[in-house]
Amino acid sequence: MSGDVRPRRHPVDEVPSVAKLAVFGFQHVLAFFAGGAIVIPTLLASSLGLDGGQLVHLINACLLTCGIASIIQSVGFWKVGVRLPLLQGVSAVAVAPMVAIGLGAGGGTEGLRMVYGAVIVAGLITFVIAPVFGRMMRYFPPVVTGSVIAIIGLSLLSVAATSAAGGEGSAFHPDSGRNMAYALGTFAVIVLVHKVSRGFLSTVGVLLGLALGTFAAWSLGDTDFDDVGHASWMGLSTPFQFGSPMVSVGGVVSMMVVMMITAIETTGAVTGVSEIVGRRVQGDDITRAMRADGLSGVIGGTLNSFPYTCFSENVGLVRLTRVKSRWVISVAGLFMIALGSVPKFAAVITAIPAPVLGGASLAMFAMVAVVGLQILSRVDFRDHRNSVIVAASIGMAMYVTMVPEVKDAVPDWAQIFGGSGTTIGAITAIVLNLVFHHFGRRRKATDDEASSAGRLQLEQINGMTAQEFKAAFAPLFQGPTQAIDRACEKRPFADVTDLRTALLTAFFDSSEDEMRRLLSLYPDLGGPVVSGGMSLRDHSVPGLTDLADQEREQLDELTEAYRERFGFPLIMCLRERPHLQAVLDHGARRLHNAPAYECHAAALEVARIAEYRFGDLVAAAAAPREEALRRNSTPWPSPPLSCPNQGDQP
Repeated sequence: MSGDVRPRRHPVDEVPSVAKLAVFGFQHVLAFFAGGAIVIPTLLASSLGLDGGQLVHLINACLLTCGIASIIQSVGFWKVGVRLPLLQGVSAVAVAPMVAIGLGAGGGTEGLRMVYGAVIVAGLITFVIAPVFGRMMRYFPPVVTGSVIAIIGLSLLSVAATSAAGGEGSAFHPDSGRNMAYALGTFAVIVLVHKVSRGFLSTVGVLLGLALGTFAAWSLGDTDFDDVGHASWMGLSTPFQFGSPMVSVGGVVSMMVVMMITAIETTGAVTGVSEIVGRRVQGDDITRAMRADGLSGVIGGTLNSFPYTCFSENVGLVRLTRVKSRWVISVAGLFMIALGSVPKFAAVITAIPAPVLGGASLAMFAMVAVVGLQILSRVDFRDHRNSVIVAASIGMAMYVTMVPEVKDAVPDWAQIFGGSGTTIGAITAIVLNLVFHHFGRRRKATDDEASSAGRLQLEQINGMTAQEFKAAFAPLFQGPTQAIDRACEKRPFADVTDLRTALLTAFFDSSEDEMRRLLSLYPDLGGPVVSGGMSLRDHSVPGLTDLADQEREQLDELTEAYRERFGFPLIMCLRERPHLQAVLDHGARRLHNAPAYECHAAALEVARIAEYRFGDLVAAAAAPREEALRRNSTPWPSPPLSCPNQGDQP
């Protein structure tokens, strides 16, 4: 195995082959339809009294602008677009306000003109004030974003279940064995493909499930493609087709409230997909995502469509397939532009039976909830306030989702806030996080105490027996505990810094044999993890616990090359590497170190890992090494390693 392992492009920026781009992109389009993409224009047309021809135009315009918006968000330009695999869809939160605005203007095309005026102005305002959303990132910690994403996934499951039972209205037949067979058959195909296949085939399970389910329905006479022959080939959407937009202050205010709420959805979707692809989200990312939402709203209002937000349904598909390239979404956007311009293509998609779409949606929407749970796994639930935030937000969301009739008790003016489980759950999470973690001096003063709940207190540590001390701090290292024994002899400790210094000094006082044995016992990156769950936590930060086949091959190639060159596993402080590509790049650079130097580097990585684990174990401890240095703690000594000469060339 050669040591020449070069840094690779991040999976988000990789460009698959043309064939894979086409298949993966089309699969996202089908997921887009499975998420009820054409329901919103249908509801609006029905409420405003539009005819069938106008509805067809709204659907085509929706598809066209969704494609444009998805390309803006995934490809990006200047400071617009988050450049992650996020597909844009019409915001369901906007339905009730748009109906109210349209009916207030008399309905029909006059009502649409008033809706489009509000959408365009709200989009422009959102674009301008997008940096404000970026600066609000500190109000969206994992306890909030994880709760919101889990709520989105759980709420969407009710939509999937309804679709699996035949769909809304007279088509709804939950007691139909045939509907159940189509839904569960499609679901089973998706699960089976992921179980028995590898490589490319495992990434198109949803597409195969939809294709086989539709074929079965067609064979049994439960669907047909007659509308495909009647549909026209061209159906371009021209700007302001229903007339020049009109603007009212009330309409703009209502639509700005919509944009505030969709900002929460967008933040949750961006955080969720960043968790999946292993790219850390910064405030600027939210700003760029919101600029894309604002610009997409302006384009939507101009081309006879609606406001947009990141479509959480497709986040579940990214998680399910592990295809992380944003260029797949850009190709999906091109497909949607084609569908919006060629009604005949859209007719093919609409022939997919609702139960088949429902079966696929059950898998995808559940994956959205899994992403939320994955984020929540990083939350400290020893702090009871976090438990209350998650429980209350999910409870409120499920109350409205499972018993939708309760929405009738909400006044019309408040429907935008309490009209959906997702919205009320997200608002609950945000408000409770502000109340518990940000408001009130007295509460804020006890934050450190609350975050330390369940961790070891200094008085408790000083009173431990030697055996208890060894058992408590053994997880800091993955091997010999002699260093723990030496640190124990330094008790009592004056403060936490004194304890930390004793542990690190004892570690660096290890003999050469002890140090080498310790290094050899660390697990391979991405391999089985041990040490009471601390290795699991370390590995989960850059996503090494959930790698796709290609990613695992890249990591295995690196770790094998490292072990061949240096004779011990590649050890790395993973909590300082936010994604897989950072791990690969750092490891590739270290491959070129001289063996003697790398022995010291590995020991320092062990110390960094121990620092973070120390922060997990001990109350009032700051995990990062930089915090210890800012407190003027004793500089670390060099580890006493005398590595055998294995060719010290750099």
